[in-house]
Amino acid sequence: MNPNDEAALTAILARLAVSREELRRVLEPPRGDAQDPSDPAPRGNGFPRSRTMQMLMTGRGLGIIGTIAAGVFVARPTLVLRLLRMLPAGAAARILLLRVFTAWRAKQETPRRGAPPST
Repeated sequence: MNPNDEAALTAILARLAVSREELRRVLEPPRGDAQDPSDPAPRGNGFPRSRTMQMLMTGRGLGIIGTIAAGVFVARPTLVLRLLRMLPAGAAARILLLRVFTAWRAKQETPRRGAPPST
């Protein structure tokens, strides 16, 4: 290798290292930041680590996912029905029923204002 090629190679490797560091800085969540107790998706070493998943786990992110799902259903209902056939319907129904019954039971157990305490 001649000196010109070596100089070009070291310049390319230096630019590559800078761009990799910039990508790491942009894509990886910051480490050691103060935790906000009102944050629905706390950042840190736990799940989810990526900023995209953290955003999707918030209330706003769930709204985005619902909007996308509704858009897919409106645009291509056969695709949605095909995807639903792949899901284990029994397990999904069991999870939904469990959530409904749990919410119903919790709603009944909370005392109402002005109601006499049950004995």
